[in-house]
Amino acid sequence: MTAVDLRGRVALVTGAANGLGRAISACLGQAGASGIGFDTEPCEKGLPAGWIEHRGDVVREADVAGAVAEAGDRFERLDIVVANAGLVPPWQETEHLDFEEWDTVFAVNVKGVAATIKHAVPLMKRTGGTVIVMGSLNSRRTHPRQCLYAATKHAVLGIVRATAMDLGRYGIRVNALGPGPVATNALLGRLETRAREGEPPAVEVLEQFARDTSLGRIASEEDVARAALFLASDLSDGMTGQILPVDGGLP
Repeated sequence: MTAVDLRGRVALVTGAANGLGRAISACLGQAGASGIGFDTEPCEKGLPAGWIEHRGDVVREADVAGAVAEAGDRFERLDIVVANAGLVPPWQETEHLDFEEWDTVFAVNVKGVAATIKHAVPLMKRTGGTVIVMGSLNSRRTHPRQCLYAATKHAVLGIVRATAMDLGRYGIRVNALGPGPVATNALLGRLETRAREGEPPAVEVLEQFARDTSLGRIASEEDVARAALFLASDLSDGMTGQILPVDGGLP
């Protein structure tokens, strides 16, 4: 098996400024891909060589269309789309659901994914390619007080399965990643907030997450990025409509 070579291919990664999006962009860039890093925030730690920063919000369809148009103008093709942008709302008891928050999170996590795929298709149809959607462990199971987040990630898996059936005839594959807990800055911030509200310290929660896995450790950003690289490459040519767990072996 040879190393993955993405030279000559062009990627669009949403939510590229931080966390998993930044790690995935770096991994694709190391494999030779050029691309667009799309985010509402500046990519302060930089994008790979040959990549362009595009500011925008996946909630605004025109912003998504503009990012795809820039890929067409600059590179004349689009081979890899990583629909990574998303929100993780605070945990909430079902009786306290806030439907303004519900609409906001669905707009990013679900509508944003659908808009990203929709606008990428016309350009991707020229060469075929692969769409990678950021699902979650919560696409296939859930936890108490996560009704909103789980609902969005279940919806994302439905989008993956349906669009895979629509787009296969164009040589476009659509798959999802299903990470478990990953110690991103965003997760650490949420755990620290909950610790201040009386829940166990973040370090204890992370240790428990690790004990729950078959490998005895939670997945890292690099684990998820390498799984994205696999789905972006020809090594996964026979896969579409699937979710690939990256969770250290959670039951």
